[in-house]
Amino acid sequence: MERKETDTAAAGSAPKARESHGTGDLISRLPDDILCVIISLLPTKEGGRTQALSRRWRHLWRSAPLNLEVCTYFRSLFPSRVPPSVVSKVLSRHPGPARRFDFPVVSAAGGDLYYELESWFHSRALANLQELDIRHGQASSSLPSSSYPPQLLRSLLRSASTLLVVKITCIDFPDQITPPMSFPLLKQLSLATLSISGDVFHGLLSGCHALESLLLSEVRAAGCLRVSSSTLRRIGLQVNLHGRTELVIEDAPRLERLLLLGNHRDACRLCVRIMSAPELEILGPVTPDFSRLQLFQGLLSPVSPANSMRTVKVLAVGSYYSQLNALLCVLRWFPCLEKLYVIFFWSYQMDKKSESQYEHDPLHPIECLETHLKKVVLQGYSGYMQEVDFPRFFVLNAKVLNTIEFQPYGICNSEMVANLHRMLHVGNRASRDVHFEFSTYTDLPDFHLKSHIHDMSVGDPFRYP
Repeated sequence: MERKETDTAAAGSAPKARESHGTGDLISRLPDDILCVIISLLPTKEGGRTQALSRRWRHLWRSAPLNLEVCTYFRSLFPSRVPPSVVSKVLSRHPGPARRFDFPVVSAAGGDLYYELESWFHSRALANLQELDIRHGQASSSLPSSSYPPQLLRSLLRSASTLLVVKITCIDFPDQITPPMSFPLLKQLSLATLSISGDVFHGLLSGCHALESLLLSEVRAAGCLRVSSSTLRRIGLQVNLHGRTELVIEDAPRLERLLLLGNHRDACRLCVRIMSAPELEILGPVTPDFSRLQLFQGLLSPVSPANSMRTVKVLAVGSYYSQLNALLCVLRWFPCLEKLYVIFFWSYQMDKKSESQYEHDPLHPIECLETHLKKVVLQGYSGYMQEVDFPRFFVLNAKVLNTIEFQPYGICNSEMVANLHRMLHVGNRASRDVHFEFSTYTDLPDFHLKSHIHDMSVGDPFRYP
């Protein structure tokens, strides 16, 4: 009898249990603030379509920060973006604020579309924009050569006081900007394939009071690019393929990373002067032709090995297979180095005049090899005889070395591993703890580094996943 009552009670409660854990619209029970955040992260079309879900959702799209992604080319590949023809309609229906505006201008009517931005940026919806990504590309009949690339429209900076992220590509800066630009909240700035004068660039950075990361990719500059920032922590610089780039870091007390994209391939187009960066920990890739990376303690005195950069812990060096001595001379500048990446690049060769001035003197030990260097990574390693000199040297001379990681283009087989142990004289190793690791290398270092310029969650930007 007791069991029957229990079964009856369970049966009576079953519908309630099914009701409470059923397939109802659970997400609509979330508070409006959370739902608005979710909508703002959706692609533009999907965000707008949430209004059709139910009466509960109808007002939320207008309350959520607008994520406006425009597509002007290959629209079938970007179905979630909206065409330019509906942008004005979207802006008229959404009261703002806008979280993000992403607008690539690549079309036969590129010029007309670009200048239509003037009216869009005077809308209320874009008044307090947080993220701006605008880039211009010339199609076959887009703009006459005299009008390409276009100049930056002043209206694009209307939301400067609220912007957190800015990316500008293929849009030149004017020679003068008045009044001075001010971006009090800007955290990330990316400038690519554009022209800017040294004075305008200096004024731009002076107006960024919270800037943490800066990417300069193929920037054409009249004069040197001077950096003075009390907040900047990361700089990425990609060489200009059509001219020479000179970067002067005058004062960057919080700078932790300086990543030089493409420098190991085309060092003659890049000159970097570091005058004050007391917290710099990650640097590279540099080349063994170290004359183009000038380190200064003050305005006049170049650094000597005796007073070099002791803060750098991770260094990447692009090297030709015969440049071991030159590489070792570079290491003297970084006495506290803990991790070294050597990127073998076969088409790069230092000119003989520069190469002949480097000679390693074994009577004067390299400090990082004595007390700090724990890991060496050889990227693009092929196993040729002169390349073997690199790992052999570190096996025989790095006294606290833990790991040498080989990253060839292909997969290491057991025969290659056995040959390495034989050729590296492992029995005479300076560190008893050293061991070898193997992984595959893909020759996309610039793409990999660029993707991590603005991401501090990545502890080591040179490390491939």
